[in-house]
Amino acid sequence: MKTKSQLGAKLCSIALLAAAAALPFDSSAASLTLYNAQHEQVVDMLAKDFEKQSGISVKVRNGEGPALAAQLVAEGTATPADVYFTENSPELMLLDEKGLLAKTDAATLAAIPARYNAPQGNWVGVVARENVLVYNTKKIDAAQLPVSLMDLAKPEWKGKIGIAPSDGDFLPVVSAVIAMKGEAGALQWLKGLKTNAQIFDDDEGVVAAVNRGGVATGVVNNYYWARLHVQLGDSATRSAIYHFGHGDVGALVNVSGAAVMKSSQNQEAGQRFLAYLVSERAQDLMAKSHVGFEYPLRAGVAPDPLLKPFDQLSPPALTIEQLGDDSKAAKLMRQAGLL
Repeated sequence: MKTKSQLGAKLCSIALLAAAAALPFDSSAASLTLYNAQHEQVVDMLAKDFEKQSGISVKVRNGEGPALAAQLVAEGTATPADVYFTENSPELMLLDEKGLLAKTDAATLAAIPARYNAPQGNWVGVVARENVLVYNTKKIDAAQLPVSLMDLAKPEWKGKIGIAPSDGDFLPVVSAVIAMKGEAGALQWLKGLKTNAQIFDDDEGVVAAVNRGGVATGVVNNYYWARLHVQLGDSATRSAIYHFGHGDVGALVNVSGAAVMKSSQNQEAGQRFLAYLVSERAQDLMAKSHVGFEYPLRAGVAPDPLLKPFDQLSPPALTIEQLGDDSKAAKLMRQAGLL
């Protein structure tokens, strides 16, 4: 039997715990570890602004999206990451399938159209970008460009196309081809690209080679050309963007998103960071950064004027679920000799 003093001590302890639970969130003592696969300059800007707004410090670990996703899978519940922010939805879908992501707050999800968020609400879409064909205006006329991305596997395109198959941004394009054409059709297309294409390490290399005339065209995301154009200026820009139309697979719109890790010990701070990313303030900062050149997904926030209006794009009718987790894409690319 407990003595009066023991009972008193226990009641006092319970009262202290209750009082502590009732205290407001102490942002000054909170910190986040962010695994980041988005543009480093943009995320550095956002992290600093979030720290100033919230008092929560952010430690950023940068890397490529697929590599960081694989690292998170390997680390499992022991990961030091609190939040993952990446360029392409398949990496988030992989982590979601592994059960590694926490539910995103409903208010955060509501800030973004539902089709750009996780099917089960475990991550939120932040910005988007379009797959395009960049072409050298001196080497090829716009009227000669292909109607479909699939045409680039045809013999007449041998030596005229540049790709970066090891760049993480190429995987979702292959996943989209699989979703629309099946694995057999996708493999045939990839083998045609293997024959026709010049291979580069990354999309920056592709767009630079096209601009200098090293190759006539290249498959990239829209922002690579925009960044090069701003860097070089009008007089030194010898390339332009071609937008595939009519829902072609080549006009794929990729969604960049973010999630809180289920194992995070800083859940509230992580959710606040996600809410910040989809806030009007952060979306406007990204749109006006003149670095990211991506489309804000929050309604009412205008993209950089250098971009084609978002409502004028013609992406294929693919859901995030149909795009999947890129595992089939990687397998087929290895079969085709591109990885």
